[in-house]
Amino acid sequence: MQDYRDREHAGLVLVDRLRPIIKTQAPYLILAIPNGGIAVAEPIAREFKIDLDIIIVRKLQIPYNPEAGFGALTSFGNVILNESLVRGLKLEESTIKQVISKTEAQIADRKRAYSGLAGYSNPVGKNIILVDDGLASGYTMIAAVQSLRTLKPKSITVAVPTAHDDAIERVRPQVDQLVCPRIEQGWSFAVAEAYENWYDVADKEVIEILERNRNVHDI
Repeated sequence: MQDYRDREHAGLVLVDRLRPIIKTQAPYLILAIPNGGIAVAEPIAREFKIDLDIIIVRKLQIPYNPEAGFGALTSFGNVILNESLVRGLKLEESTIKQVISKTEAQIADRKRAYSGLAGYSNPVGKNIILVDDGLASGYTMIAAVQSLRTLKPKSITVAVPTAHDDAIERVRPQVDQLVCPRIEQGWSFAVAEAYENWYDVADKEVIEILERNRNVHDI
């Protein structure tokens, strides 16, 4: 099973997996899910000379278990709910609305943090490569995919270093191609377990990566 030293190494592994897929003359755009996804995406953008931008996605946190989510919200406004989990948790509509409102505020904060450095790319007609540092439930990625579909990209490829097989089964039908070198099964799964050096990527690092990559290549 593929292990990674850090997110940079994970991105380099994805480069090798993407090499047969990416056609150099076609229009591509890499969209990373911050914060962790952008550190994985940078080596891909560098190797293939593709523009790098972000799509902001936030999980809808379960009120009494904020580490877990019952869905996701994107910077394009799409809300994706895990309906079976919502029913199982017996979440009231008023609670769901409160969580969505809180998450909208979080996304607005992220937009301000990345002001002028994110959201400048146009996905229309491009082959999109969506990158994150891993998939646990897959709902965050599905929210990103469904948001992008409304913008009429030519194709969408998801590239992630690690994922649970349930997430793979959820995401695969939603996209044109899915690349994931490390797929795990079982009840216990954490994205961090695939990395020797795991840390929370700070906004400062996201901004530095965006600064290095903005307008480096023609869109």
